[in-house]
Amino acid sequence: MNDHPENDSFEDMADQEGAESEAAGAAAETAGEAGDRLQAAEDRALRLQAELDNVRKRMRREFDDAHRYREIDVLRDLLPVHDNMLRAIEAAEKASDVESLLSGFRMLSQQIEKLLEDHGCKLIQTEGVAFDPSVHDAVLQQAIPGVEPGRVVGVASRGYSLHDRVVRPAQVIVAKHSEE
Repeated sequence: MNDHPENDSFEDMADQEGAESEAAGAAAETAGEAGDRLQAAEDRALRLQAELDNVRKRMRREFDDAHRYREIDVLRDLLPVHDNMLRAIEAAEKASDVESLLSGFRMLSQQIEKLLEDHGCKLIQTEGVAFDPSVHDAVLQQAIPGVEPGRVVGVASRGYSLHDRVVRPAQVIVAKHSEE
């Protein structure tokens, strides 16, 4: 042991300063690691933000393209109908047989109806149904004996719906009270 008590306190102080120095070094090292982790997290956040922006831009571009070219399938299906119409016109210029022309136009009409049906476009029912202003457009009212008022009795032009939306209302003639 040491005979001088002041030497003990110097040694204790030196030990304490050494421990504090080690603790400060460890804290500095921990702070440095925390700073590195924080920087890495910020870098990841920036990369993820950039990736999210790119995804948004790509999705917007794809949406715009889908909207811009949405009719392409209908057009592809419509072009053969147009070709057949041109053939029918050409045949009509050369033919003298009205019945064959009529047959050709019936075939074209059937082809168009099939095309509409294939694309979800359906004919709005008009035959003998009650007038419905959500799908019918009354162009004329007519008194017809024996027919209840408000019933569709004739069609000026057909109406069509696509799924649950009216593309064009049917223009109809509606029965009214007879004036006796």
